[in-house]
Amino acid sequence: MNKWTRAAIPALLIHCSIGTVYCWSTFKESIAQAIGMSTFSVGWAFSFAIFFLGMSAAFAGKIVELNIHRSSLISAICFTAGMIGTGATIQFCKGPLALILIYLFYGCIMGIGLGVGYLTPVKTLMLWFKDNKGLATGISIMGFGLAKAIATPIMEFLQNKFGIAPMFFILGGIYFVMMMAGHFLLKKPEGWVEDKNVNDSFKVTSMFKDKTFIGIWLIFYINIHCGLMLITYEKQLLNEKFAGLAVLTTIVAVVPSITAICNALGRIGYSTVSDKMKDRATVYGIIFLSCVLLCGLSALISNGYLIIVLLMVINLGYGGGFSTLPALLESRFGMKNISKIHGLSLSAWAVAGITGNNLSEIILSNTNKNYTVIIVTAMVLYAVAGIIYFTMVKAKKS
Repeated sequence: MNKWTRAAIPALLIHCSIGTVYCWSTFKESIAQAIGMSTFSVGWAFSFAIFFLGMSAAFAGKIVELNIHRSSLISAICFTAGMIGTGATIQFCKGPLALILIYLFYGCIMGIGLGVGYLTPVKTLMLWFKDNKGLATGISIMGFGLAKAIATPIMEFLQNKFGIAPMFFILGGIYFVMMMAGHFLLKKPEGWVEDKNVNDSFKVTSMFKDKTFIGIWLIFYINIHCGLMLITYEKQLLNEKFAGLAVLTTIVAVVPSITAICNALGRIGYSTVSDKMKDRATVYGIIFLSCVLLCGLSALISNGYLIIVLLMVINLGYGGGFSTLPALLESRFGMKNISKIHGLSLSAWAVAGITGNNLSEIILSNTNKNYTVIIVTAMVLYAVAGIIYFTMVKAKKS
């Protein structure tokens, strides 16, 4: 019974499994070819997965508060059933029917497993690491970010060796074992009992009347939205800036791994730094300022290496926004209803999952693929987020 075996390790087992949702670009074209549909139409499965992640987290807070073992089991079953169902669809179906089933399995069912699983270990971590809440949530959510870097080469190998459908079957089995191990290990500190009356008395509507919560929701949404605007077009940005240069192949091969590491470092780094700050929200001020400056420089100076720095900074802030959120919410609203409040705030992720990359698609289709417009748009939105931070979220001096 210690904080590592009962909180940190099980959280990593769960988050390193569900975080592989961000490996979507590794196999989306293979799915499209296998079922005979366009990459664009198949791409909506990822948007649906993020949408159901956010919305299931928003509504799962009460379940998580009262029974983390029920929620971790739901997560393991839904996530792995979604993966295996996706593999079975690719293996046995083609055309529009296959597309609908992939939306169902990868988008809806797996998305629910993602949302419930993402939320489940967070409060337990903060209870065990009560003096270092930022570090605790950073460890877990870093696992979500690292999952892409760890799983991408494994997925490439399995696809090449066995094919796209068997890849889902194999990984579905592996992740089920990992998540069930996390399910059995996860446990709140001895003596901690959730108050059912507090749980039942919580009103969702009260949070959306709270100025501070609305401000946190908005800055969290904008950070994800802007991150997805640029992160999902990482390869295209690099191809444009390094077109015709001998280093292009190396850049495209190496930079995604660097930015994935930055994403993970941002998750553990920013949240840990927040433990030392008087006001945890200051992390968001740093994120928005750095992103505004780098977006502005990248828009003014057309340089490929500056774009790499921009992508690194964006990934650091994207990851840091996620990991700092739970401890920030706890600093404003306390521990009693933190799972429910955290879940509600994750609805911002659901909305951003629909708007982020799709806004970039609209911009590109109306500007003859001008990526600078995307960067300028992100800069403006980051500046708006900075204003919201100062007016609605930043703690007032006592």
